[in-house]
Amino acid sequence: MKPVQARALIPDTDIRIPMAYALLAGLALIFVPLLAQAETTIKSHAYSYFSEPKYSADFTHLDYVNPDAPKGGEIIISSESGTFDSFNPYARKGVSGALASMNVERLMVGTADEIGTVYGLLAESLEYPEDQSWAIFTLRPEARFADGSLVTAEDVVFTHDLFMEQGLISYREGVARIIANAKALDTKRVKFTFQANAPIRERISQAAATPVMSKAWFEETGARLDESRLEQAMATGPYMLDSFKINQRIIYKRNPDYWGKDLPINKGRWNFDTIRIEYFADSNAAMEGFSSGSYTFRLENSSKEWATSYDFPAVKNGHVIKAELDSGDQASGQGFVFNMRREKFKDIRVREAIGLMFNFNWSNEALFYGLYERVNSFAENSYLEATGTPSPEELALLEPLADQLPEAALGEAVMAPISGEKQFDRRNARKASKLLEDAGWVVGGDGIRRNADGKTLQVEFLIFSPTFDRVITPYVENLQKIGVDAKLSRVDTSQFVDRRYAFDYDIITDQLALGNEPGGNLEQMFGSKEAAVSVFNSAGLANPAVDSLIDTIRATDTKEELVAAAKALDRVLRALKFSVPQWYKDKHTVAYYDQFEHPDPLPPYDLGYLDFWWFNAEKAAKLKADGVLR
Repeated sequence: MKPVQARALIPDTDIRIPMAYALLAGLALIFVPLLAQAETTIKSHAYSYFSEPKYSADFTHLDYVNPDAPKGGEIIISSESGTFDSFNPYARKGVSGALASMNVERLMVGTADEIGTVYGLLAESLEYPEDQSWAIFTLRPEARFADGSLVTAEDVVFTHDLFMEQGLISYREGVARIIANAKALDTKRVKFTFQANAPIRERISQAAATPVMSKAWFEETGARLDESRLEQAMATGPYMLDSFKINQRIIYKRNPDYWGKDLPINKGRWNFDTIRIEYFADSNAAMEGFSSGSYTFRLENSSKEWATSYDFPAVKNGHVIKAELDSGDQASGQGFVFNMRREKFKDIRVREAIGLMFNFNWSNEALFYGLYERVNSFAENSYLEATGTPSPEELALLEPLADQLPEAALGEAVMAPISGEKQFDRRNARKASKLLEDAGWVVGGDGIRRNADGKTLQVEFLIFSPTFDRVITPYVENLQKIGVDAKLSRVDTSQFVDRRYAFDYDIITDQLALGNEPGGNLEQMFGSKEAAVSVFNSAGLANPAVDSLIDTIRATDTKEELVAAAKALDRVLRALKFSVPQWYKDKHTVAYYDQFEHPDPLPPYDLGYLDFWWFNAEKAAKLKADGVLR
């Protein structure tokens, strides 16, 4: 990759993604080199491996924000998990409170209107040689933690080392294959040296995605990254924990002394004085809470609620806005995922048979009010989605792997099964029964399928939210009709987390999208190296052809190469049938009390309701005067 002309480094912040997944997403962040400082050294304000950054060094604000958005007010959202007992989102122990990582910032971050470009936040400059064997980040002199102490290079090195010592195993192993070490050159400059065999386009991106927390705070408190605790680590973000009541509510307040509030990339952002999360035992209680004004913004994920529950007076009177807002982001790749660590799911015929018995078409009409589309691809609603037959570029990657792949991976892109109008589709049932019989699961006199050892084909769907009961119960009934010993098990959140991390499940719902510019994140979700330890590889997928394609994607040098390799991987993942695709829609379905406003149009890759929406004090006063809100 050749450097192009440069600009100076501008900061950004991104706390929209829960940090456990933000760290994973960090493996896929990318930058563009901009200014050659010397013959072989590049200094930049932004970085993208494939394209020019949209924003130059002298930009005044992001295009999609309202730079004059007023500061103030409170937005109240809900959590239906019912429980939390920690504010450490990086530990396997405990259930983390909502938004627990929102005070943690990184060296560089992305925006909501670009794919693959990031700009500096805690770092004011980035420099590196043409071979990208190392990178030096210079911290902003004004960057401070919430207690007012300066951010130093030692804090960056400490946090990197802390994650490498105490972080999730899959994260540690993934990062160790990219970063050899981090070293403080002085108080404001930190140097990352990369492994010689690390993919070039992931080197700087991984280092730049490093979160930063206070070394002094950890040393003074004795806190560990792998232990639960009821306080946030000292960090630098615009919001910090204000108060909480276990299993009832959490309140974050905007830091009036936030060090980055005047940076161009933060203009028009982080506008609410407080962000409150109200906890509810289940979705029914949460819906009742919204209709009564217990919270003020609802991102609706239930088609039933969207179709039937918004008839309360505040909606009819226009005090609550109900809206469908466009989303251009890749679908989440949500599906029922088989745990292939279990012997019974290693046979693709068993997985395909169970997948045939989920009747999406009937579910969409009878349960979802026709609001959803079927997920087919792990890159649904994006330029990386495989369609039709493979292109010559895709075939060049797939054909050498043919002996390791299902035949379907080289033909028409595999689509999810189509079912009839009735809950139990007899045609698909016949197909499923034949597959199970061929796999050695034969129906006995009692109507239950058993293998040669006399074991029944037990299938447990593990969930924690009652919202899924009405979807999975008909699925279970369909499976039982063809002799599968299927059941639905709903446990509380803490039990689900414990079993999820211990890989103690048959089938769970997970989201496995490739990402807009996939890279090392794929190894954690689908790679053999991570299958035994990665909580992100929920399927336990370990396939040499998948590994080969992941390596190809990580080594791509052009966008065209990335697209061909990602589409080839999408084909393979779909053909392996380790996930029963669920549903998606290309809209954000939201409801909120008419005291919030947002930019129009919204950026394509983030709804941003906690980021760049704002509070209208006059509208809020009217709602109170009308008795709608207290």
